[in-house]
Amino acid sequence: MHKLSIISILAVMLLTLSCNGSDPQPVIIANIFSDQPTDGDIAYDPVLESFTITNGPETIFFGIDDNDPNLSEYRAFLDFPLDGSTGGEVIPINARIVSATLEVFINEVSFAPIVPTLLDLVTYPIIGLRVEDFDSFPLLSQSLNFFASDLGTFVSIDVTSLMQEAQRLGVPDFQVRFVLDFETDVGFLGIEDLPFDPSTAPLLTVSYVPGG
Repeated sequence: MHKLSIISILAVMLLTLSCNGSDPQPVIIANIFSDQPTDGDIAYDPVLESFTITNGPETIFFGIDDNDPNLSEYRAFLDFPLDGSTGGEVIPINARIVSATLEVFINEVSFAPIVPTLLDLVTYPIIGLRVEDFDSFPLLSQSLNFFASDLGTFVSIDVTSLMQEAQRLGVPDFQVRFVLDFETDVGFLGIEDLPFDPSTAPLLTVSYVPGG
């Protein structure tokens, strides 16, 4: 079943439960695709001490590529507009976030069966990534693992705490950075981000109560 069909069914169930519960306010479900031209990755070459920035690629990468003799480290970035600026759904500035899930399609997992990952809430310009975004201080972080078995599948990540913090700060975009956990030095992962193809595009699903 298509992922949006599943989400629509869950939305109806949540709305029904909300209406039957003690809270008279309905829970609204918003689906927001990432802004592909604003997504990207940054690679740092420790030998040359140089950065390579790629904006809007069809796959964004993070981790350390063992095939690279310089062992460049990649960090990946996703941008989800919350204000409808790219034609998507809007999260009202006064909404109370109930839950949030980030869904990504994994098209590469290399060099390690488990890829320990830090997912950072960050801010960066929508006009393009900068060198300083590679190591900017995160607004909030959480940890998770990706696995070799995730290759060719969708992975859903609970990002409720990150989305609640983004809402508290009033940022216009929910922006996250994928970083290889600092306690490991191997693992490389690719997230599919094809332009004009929503079937595997990164998707942020937010449930919220308006006027919260």
